Amino acid sequence: MKKFHNWRINAVLIFVLILWAAVIGRLFYLQILNHKIYQSQALGQQTLFTNTIGSRGQIFLGNSQSAQGRENSDEIKSLAINKDQWSISANPKEIEDKIIFAEKLSKDIEMSKEEIISLFEASNSSSYVVIKKGLNKEQLKKIQELKLKGLSWQNQPIRYYPQGQMASQIGGFLGGEGAGQYGLEGFYEEILKGKIGVQENKKGLGSIFSSADEISLDGSDIYLTIDYNIQFQAEALLKKTQENLGIDAGQIIVMKPDTGKILALANYPSFDPNKYSKEKDLEIFQNGATQKLFEPGSIMKPFTMAMALNEGKITPDTTFIDTGIVRFGTKAVHNFAMEKYGKQTMTQVLENSINTGAVFAEQQISHEVFLNYIDKFGFGKKTGIDLQGEVYSSNSTLRNNGPDMNFATAAFGQGIEMTPIQIARGFCAIANGGKIVKPYVVEKIVNGKDEVYTKPEISEPVVSKQTITQLTGMLINVVDNGFNKVAKIPGYYLAGKTGTAQIPLKTGRGYEPDNKTIQSFVGYGPALNPQFLIMVKLDNPSSGKSSLSAVPVFKELAQYIINYWQIPPDYDPTKKDIKK
Repeated sequence: MKKFHNWRINAVLIFVLILWAAVIGRLFYLQILNHKIYQSQALGQQTLFTNTIGSRGQIFLGNSQSAQGRENSDEIKSLAINKDQWSISANPKEIEDKIIFAEKLSKDIEMSKEEIISLFEASNSSSYVVIKKGLNKEQLKKIQELKLKGLSWQNQPIRYYPQGQMASQIGGFLGGEGAGQYGLEGFYEEILKGKIGVQENKKGLGSIFSSADEISLDGSDIYLTIDYNIQFQAEALLKKTQENLGIDAGQIIVMKPDTGKILALANYPSFDPNKYSKEKDLEIFQNGATQKLFEPGSIMKPFTMAMALNEGKITPDTTFIDTGIVRFGTKAVHNFAMEKYGKQTMTQVLENSINTGAVFAEQQISHEVFLNYIDKFGFGKKTGIDLQGEVYSSNSTLRNNGPDMNFATAAFGQGIEMTPIQIARGFCAIANGGKIVKPYVVEKIVNGKDEVYTKPEISEPVVSKQTITQLTGMLINVVDNGFNKVAKIPGYYLAGKTGTAQIPLKTGRGYEPDNKTIQSFVGYGPALNPQFLIMVKLDNPSSGKSSLSAVPVFKELAQYIINYWQIPPDYDPTKKDIKK
């Protein structure tokens, strides 16, 4: 019996050992050999994966007065931001009494009880009924306090433009399909838009929270070279000019001539990008500075002079006899108002804006040389500014062996077309020593901790230093002695030129009546050490043939910038003015 009893004990022990070995083996199989498989299955039961899209990058205006103006941007300095907007919906199947539900809810969403009930009735027993969209945070808070069963809410952020109409053609807008349209929104669409990805959410203690190691899907923020204060002042001047002179449209460009940085790009008329869908004339979305061609008129004359000066064909003191007319077969070129000036120097040609004098300078060089300089100054291609939809003209009539008459009129800015930004960039070359710059409006792009600054693109000089020195002296004399000295600011040497051009008919043949003109002024200062360049273009001011409409606008804005930047004077205006 004793041996039998011991055998039973041993059998039980062996069974326990075998069972224990089996358990250990299974645990080894689960936790060691197939650890990753079962860990993934466990995580799959604890994790939800949902498609998501990152927030759109925001756009901030700059402040040339202080670098901190960009770093500390708040809403008043924002051009485009994302604003929370909530929608509420309900599940009719979870609502015990729809009438009571509708009565309580209607008080906080400006909808009647009947309107809410009708939504339920029209839903055909749907489990999801949208009740109201476009609610702000305060409205949502009141609704949440009602604690209505079956009610849910969703955040649907919208693009918001805090500045309203200010800089609207620069910024553009976010279209109904969620894509950027016009301006910066269109040009930087791929950089601004949020990325689409999968968001990992983990369950724990009855709640859901986002994974901490999730990669950001948000779009990049962009910071502009546009100075808020200068842009505001430029737009205010255009509005005042419209009230006083009834202009059809107008643009003001302010640039740093040494880098191509755009400090202001103002347009009249403008629009409110928050209400873009209400605009009936889609042309208002276009930026007149970059998307509309015009014949520049007399602001072209300094470039004609630069060509002849650089080729050594004239000097500022070269003279010609003006008879008031230059004939080309049956056609002829006249001065403004049929004026005759007699003997004049090339400097006086610019001071008095003599058409025949510009023709004289152009005739000292060949047509081929004229066209080469047109290309050197960048008038035959886009500037490359970082705004959507820039246009340009190849001026094919001139390039295809145009007649002498065409080159004669091009010399003083008729029969040749370009955009305001092309003209402004060309004048930057006169101001900065002959270098062509690429205009830009974005200072830097920021994505998280990464910051990428725009590097100015500057060419080698396209004309000599001597040419620039001579031409700047001529343009200083234009401000000091020409057009009644309207642009002159005591204590400062400014260089500039007026322009009056006819408006071509839409048919392409002929021009509008003489009382319809485009008037402009381009100037820079201080002329001996240029820190800013301003171009003013006014479409059809009521002053008609007067070439001075744009000059007071330039002067007021130049004085503002001088005060704003605290630029020291070139000389004491109370003493004798002796040019350096």
